[in-house]
Amino acid sequence: MIEKVKQSTSEKLLLVLFIILGVIAIYIFFVLPQKCLFIKDNNPKKLSFKNPENIAILNLNCGNVIIELYPEISPNSVKRFKMFLESRLYDNIAFHRVIKNVLVQSGDLEFGKKDSFNYLYIGTGKSGFGTIDSELNEKVEFKMGTVGMARTNKLNTEDSQFFILLEDAPLFKGEYTPIGKVLYGLEILNTISDDHRREYVLRPDFINSFKLLEN
Repeated sequence: MIEKVKQSTSEKLLLVLFIILGVIAIYIFFVLPQKCLFIKDNNPKKLSFKNPENIAILNLNCGNVIIELYPEISPNSVKRFKMFLESRLYDNIAFHRVIKNVLVQSGDLEFGKKDSFNYLYIGTGKSGFGTIDSELNEKVEFKMGTVGMARTNKLNTEDSQFFILLEDAPLFKGEYTPIGKVLYGLEILNTISDDHRREYVLRPDFINSFKLLEN
């Protein structure tokens, strides 16, 4: 009769360690790279909107982010923004500034293009259409999902760059121009590549397309 060989405590611990390491390896090499795996895409054709003329579709690698614009709150800024959308000038532009779980920023039309990304000057580029005045509003709360116009540390310097909040930012109220809010796809914005060492990303993700729903 063959006797069963019992495992020692150290052998059991070693086996558990190998299992843990195996799970970690699977996560790092198979699950983690698939950052879009559990992200729901949003098909605008299957959704209805009260004001479709003010709906913009931001397409990223993990799907569509659907944004409602605020022409009644910031008319001049939204008019400028829509012009960029209608001209498809935001297509293939980098998310050059990403603060994890805080905000993502894009829209540098001069130095943020995919085929001519400029690491030295990114974030300082202009659109060629000039700056516009700030449209500050003390009533609009800058909640998670708010889309705003980026500017320098001076007012009335908004151009083409914009940011989207990934968390509430009450201190932004009355300081930045609100132009819209995310209706669907906020979780997709959390998949945009960041650099934990700095705000400006050396290997950024790019906008696939950004257009008006009725364009």
